[in-house]
Amino acid sequence: MKYVNADILPKELLKEVQKYTNGVMLYIPKREEERKAWGTKSGSRKLLAFRNHEIRNRFAEGATIEQLMEQYFLSYDSIKKIVYAKLK
Repeated sequence: MKYVNADILPKELLKEVQKYTNGVMLYIPKREEERKAWGTKSGSRKLLAFRNHEIRNRFAEGATIEQLMEQYFLSYDSIKKIVYAKLK
C-alpha cells in the first residue's frame, strides 16, 4: 500500500473529508472492478491448485490419507477436504 499526501485531492473534497476524519490516516480501497482475487497476482492460487491436483491424483492412484498427510505436511481434515471436494 502506497502512502500519498492529501495534496492530490481537490480542496473542496479535502474539506469534506476533514469534516469526518480530521488529522487521521485514511485508507481508500481500490474500485471493486480493479481488485484482484486472492493469490492471482502472486501465483499462490495456481500453486495451491496444482498441489491439490497432485494430491487428488495420488489418492486416486492408491495413496492413503495418512501418506498424503506426511508428504504434504497437511492435517487429516485438510487432505480429506481436498480429495473429496466436488470439482467445478
